[in-house]
Amino acid sequence: MRVVIIGGGAGGLSTASNIRKYDKEADITVITRDKHVAYSPCAIPYVMCGEVESFDDIIMHTPEDYRDRNIKILTETEVEGVSPEKKTVTYRRGEEAGEIPYDVLVIATGGSPFIPPVEGVDLEGVFTIRSLTDGEKIAEWASKSKSAVVVGAGLIGLEMAYGLLRMGLEVTVTEMLPQIVPRSLDPDMAAIVQEYLEEKGIRVILGKALERITGDERVERVMVGDECIDADMVILATGVRPEKKLAEMAGCETGQWAVRVNERMQTSVPDIYAVGDCVEVHDAITGFRTQSPLGSAAVRQAKVAAKNIAGMDAVFRPVLNAMVSKIGELEFGAVGLTEVTALQNGIKVVSGKKRALTKARYYPGAERIDVKMICDLNGRIIGCQIVAKERVAERIDTMSLAISQGMTCAELAETEFSYAPPVSMVIDPIILAAEDACEKLKRVNNKKAE
Repeated sequence: MRVVIIGGGAGGLSTASNIRKYDKEADITVITRDKHVAYSPCAIPYVMCGEVESFDDIIMHTPEDYRDRNIKILTETEVEGVSPEKKTVTYRRGEEAGEIPYDVLVIATGGSPFIPPVEGVDLEGVFTIRSLTDGEKIAEWASKSKSAVVVGAGLIGLEMAYGLLRMGLEVTVTEMLPQIVPRSLDPDMAAIVQEYLEEKGIRVILGKALERITGDERVERVMVGDECIDADMVILATGVRPEKKLAEMAGCETGQWAVRVNERMQTSVPDIYAVGDCVEVHDAITGFRTQSPLGSAAVRQAKVAAKNIAGMDAVFRPVLNAMVSKIGELEFGAVGLTEVTALQNGIKVVSGKKRALTKARYYPGAERIDVKMICDLNGRIIGCQIVAKERVAERIDTMSLAISQGMTCAELAETEFSYAPPVSMVIDPIILAAEDACEKLKRVNNKKAE
């Protein structure tokens, strides 16, 4: 079986590795335009801020490592065409052009940074952040700069802003929406994260769009709304758009967001699969099609695709988009719907909230923790957000499991949790938030009865 995989990110390489796990004889070729493979893009900001020593440290495997497992890697190679009729892929690598036949094709082309259509985005010192090479260029430029503007207050924008701050730059973050991290956090929880960033020295401007970037060949100023900001560099962290051109070339059906696949990661074209940021998925709460631009989702999709390609049977389940981030000492995470997105989808909710501690109150090092739990009017938990300086990830994972199992706030409030003073309160903050949601739900139901 000849398998060709377009894309060398988490989705593409995980598909290759898992096919090899299940099929020792398959002929596997991975084509990527990147010169690096098997690195963690999520780790780039942590190299910038010095938490990880060098960019080399985030490269986990080389093309040679894959060749040792009989997986061919073509780096710095552009796929120019896909022919499902001939079952071939045409490519160009420098001056070399070629054609590779396939029995199964996997499209794992990921996404491309969205560049706002404004004046000055082509000036020197303006960067997008998607690849390791981007990170290296940003770090080199930042080492000679004094000030930076980061456009976009999503996860990567905030993580990069903190990295630049740690490098000694004066940093401003701008966001056209009225809050930071709008995809994952409600305004009240986002405000806690924003307060932390501002305490660290990052200026945050909300509700103003990027108007233009000016300078003589290189960045000098950034116009945001009616304000002009001096800057030596600009990071455009304005989101990612799925790369679906090759899928469309092959005749694959696309939807509002990206390439459409079934639960086995098959596209509408026989023998063509797709995984990663370039595909649409289903939201586990609403049932609607959405995107899940997370490395964890891409790896899970890759496992499903690989099993099906190898003749096994596997399905990719709808997503809750569980996420967690760490900026400096602060961790924040979310899973499921926010209160805002629930209401946008016509779901009436109650929200349980609790501010507590991560350890027993008398134990040294106890940190503040804020938990917000979103439930529908039947009490079913449909979302959770947590901000603290420790132990956020495992609580988000707990809530992901609770939501996926359809638990109600009442059921969660009665669930047994472990306890020891150095690591938890006798009643976990999650339980306290669930109890608050139960009380609010009771008041809503009492009003209905009246």
